[in-house]
Amino acid sequence: MAVQEINFDGIVGPSHNYAGLSLGNLAATAHAGDTSYPRAAALQGLAKMRHNMALGLTQGFFLPLPRPNSGFLAALGADGSEDRRLLAAAWSASSMWTANAATVSPAADSADGRCHLTVANLLTMPHRSQEWPDTLAQLRVAFASAAHFAVHDPVPPCFGDEGAANHMRMCARHGEPGIEIFVYGRSGGAFPARQHEQASRAVARLHGLDPARTLFAEQNPDAIAAGAFHNDVVAVANERVLFTHELAFADPDGTYAAIRSALPEAEIVIVPAEAVSLADAIASYLFNAQLLTLPAGDMALVIPLEAWQHPRVHAWLDAMLASNGPIRQVLPVDVRQSMANGGGPACLRLRVVAEPDHVDPRFLLDAAKAERIETIIAAYWPEAIAPADLGDPDLADKVNTARDALLESLDLSELCAPRCR
Repeated sequence: MAVQEINFDGIVGPSHNYAGLSLGNLAATAHAGDTSYPRAAALQGLAKMRHNMALGLTQGFFLPLPRPNSGFLAALGADGSEDRRLLAAAWSASSMWTANAATVSPAADSADGRCHLTVANLLTMPHRSQEWPDTLAQLRVAFASAAHFAVHDPVPPCFGDEGAANHMRMCARHGEPGIEIFVYGRSGGAFPARQHEQASRAVARLHGLDPARTLFAEQNPDAIAAGAFHNDVVAVANERVLFTHELAFADPDGTYAAIRSALPEAEIVIVPAEAVSLADAIASYLFNAQLLTLPAGDMALVIPLEAWQHPRVHAWLDAMLASNGPIRQVLPVDVRQSMANGGGPACLRLRVVAEPDHVDPRFLLDAAKAERIETIIAAYWPEAIAPADLGDPDLADKVNTARDALLESLDLSELCAPRCR
């Protein structure tokens, strides 16, 4: 089977809740304290995966991590009774946003001819910093073939690494050598710049990338201050196309020139701030979209409904489609539960360019497996979680039982938490 891009979406976990833990993520903090709907969230995410499969694309998935994470609280000498934010962190389902799981370099770009994945340390946010050990375990099962994959430990925690949310790849075609663009931050006003330049450079070295085809670009501090906590909130790339807001980069002209020098066929679609402001882009998550190459070769942009329903964003998208540019379709999807917690279609997926035959087939979705997953979600996922429910032992048992049932259904019991082994 030929090399292709596989999107691995995170299945929304049964502990999905709105605790507002992510400083700089305006949607998450705006919905802090709301009641969440884990069952609806997981079904919306599964519907998006089915939507992409219906387009003729190969679709993978990753599993929710074990929650609540009692080991996280124990390591802090806490049980959550004194600090509700620590308790909420232990219950967080944020691993659903698999764009933050790892940075991925395809075999065509690496010195040893293998696909490299470095698990992200996510050290800036406490609720996310606990994810990497379980994420790493899952990556090492899914991409176990040492002949085709190299899965790396995280960058040491003195440097913050947020994974593919701050990394883009451009190329003529997915299976051909490309350029890899690492976007880091230096300042974000009141908000932290989560991706550190030295973390990006470390990942590039670990992956054996050609320095001549590796670019490092600073994110615009104004974009971070406006709520673009990751680069994928203001820019997304696919093959030869970069779709970006005018204010995404600190040095846009220099960034575009470097891209065109390394990849002469690059097409850069710039959304001007006078048409779509940074505030509009961040509120609608226009750029937190999946830019996909369809089997026929056309490109489609999978956007959240919020972007399609935003008057100024919709008007710009209509004009873009009428211009006969490289993006030929705009496809809205409903991921409202994820959006309310600050993650759109792009947050929910990790892109891996590889031959599907080299991936553990248990992580690849088909119609029958989607039906099994849907049945488990409908039977076991809580319908609603209010903030006061976090810490409830009965709810914890329900969340654990739900995850165990999913793993058993998918024959992935080796990823069970120690309590269920």
